[in-house]
Order: sequence, then structure tokens, then C-alpha cells
Amino acid sequence: MIPEDPGRIGEGRRAVLAALAFGVAAGIIYLLFSSGFGRPRPAAVAAAVPVRTPPEAGLAVVSHDFWLTYLPAGLARSGGGAIGAAGAWARFGSGDRFVEARIEPAPDWASYRRQVADARATIVRGRPAVAGRYPGGGLLIVWLERAGTGALVRVSEPLGRELVAIAASAKGPVGD
Repeated sequence: MIPEDPGRIGEGRRAVLAALAFGVAAGIIYLLFSSGFGRPRPAAVAAAVPVRTPPEAGLAVVSHDFWLTYLPAGLARSGGGAIGAAGAWARFGSGDRFVEARIEPAPDWASYRRQVADARATIVRGRPAVAGRYPGGGLLIVWLERAGTGALVRVSEPLGRELVAIAASAKGPVGD
């Protein structure tokens, strides 16, 4: 609607331009949504992309208050026992593949992390940790599970890519 007052003649033109801009924007949005942009691909196209399925995993109990919710498939318990008054360890393996988990007394972080050769800092379950090589072979991650209690997960070289996933799956009754 164009006003009758000659001093306000420019308001009608602005209204027409605003309506035109609104129409253009609505058209662009319609074209984007109708084009399929951002939609999942159909199954026929998605089948061409190889998908890595994770292997079946198991639950591994290390002690009454520490367990692993992820353990690579094909590993069976092959050892374990008590460490001192407040610790335990368990070993799961088959062939040249093994996972060893320990929960043990640790007086302080500085002394506990010294057992890792070629250590580099990382985080496990929100706690400071170090990862590196075990002097006897394999890779490991150590962290303080709680004050005075250290956790260690060690794997053989063939399971090196699984180390972080195994350590991240550690659970305990307090704080998890």
C-alpha cells in the first residue's frame, strides 16, 4: 500500500523490496531442503563405502572393585591374583595377544608414573595418565584410579591400537 502523503513516497518502495527479499530467501531455503542436502545417503550408495564393524567384546573382571567393560574378542583369562593388601591383577590372552590389568597401591603420582618408559601424557576417564612402553615388552597406560590406588593396563604389540579403548572402559563402583 503506497501512502498518499508525497513526503513518504519512499516507504512503499522499501516495502516492495522487503517483500522481494523475503521471497528470494524463502525460495533459496525451499531449494536447499528439497535438494536433499544434508540427508543420509540411500542404502545402495552407503553400501559401496566399507564399514568397519567392531569385534565382539567381553567383560573382564580384574578385582571386586575394578573391571574392564571392553576386552577384544578371542581373549580368555590366563592369570591373575592379589597384589599386596589392596591390589589385584588379571591377564587375558590367546597366542601372542594379551591384555594385563592391575589395580595396585600407589603412594603418589610422581613415583607411580616412573614405571613407564618413553612416557607421554594423556588422559584416561578424566584423570591424568601416561602412556608408553613397558620395559618387559608391550604398551601400557597408567593412571591413579583414586588417591593411593593406581591402575595399569598393558597390552601386547598386536593389540596396541586397542590400548586406549581398553583403558577407557575401566570401571569401578565409586565415581563411574
